[in-house]
Amino acid sequence: MKRVVLVNGVPASGKSSVARALAQETGWPLLTLDTVKEALFAHLGLGDREYNRKLGRASYQAMFALIGDFPPDATAIVDAWFGFQPREVLDGHLARAGVAQVVEVWAHARPDTIGARYAARVGNRSAGHLGLEYVPELVDLARRATPLGGFARVDVDCEETLASDELAGRVHQSFAETLAG
Repeated sequence: MKRVVLVNGVPASGKSSVARALAQETGWPLLTLDTVKEALFAHLGLGDREYNRKLGRASYQAMFALIGDFPPDATAIVDAWFGFQPREVLDGHLARAGVAQVVEVWAHARPDTIGARYAARVGNRSAGHLGLEYVPELVDLARRATPLGGFARVDVDCEETLASDELAGRVHQSFAETLAG
């Protein structure tokens, strides 16, 4: 049965660090929205915010199309902010990819921490990403953001030290519980 771990959280919440740690611990393939989006920036160029969103939607679709080609017993990790698309878009991608089991890892931190992290990395990211002007909007988003719901969930406070073996154990347990439930 094909399984997916959705590592979810607003930008700069710590989700990419969590996703990488989980991939390293489990050996499961990792697909990240930013990796796909960066490749699109490199080949298609940069644009305004709507263009950025368009490439984000294309990246999102591409990741799930790839998962659709994975073996039927594969487990994949997807690193993205899942709040940027309507839930029915995600549900359609999961269905088309043949995903039978999902665990959401909710990566979160305090809004002020998220704003500071984003501001600190602006100079190190491609110009395709939003700049410092996005920080107040992001801080507000972090105050309102919630997990997807409807899936087994593992919460990760990204202001605390992450024990990747403990996280992997919690994800494995969540998958087992959804089978038993």
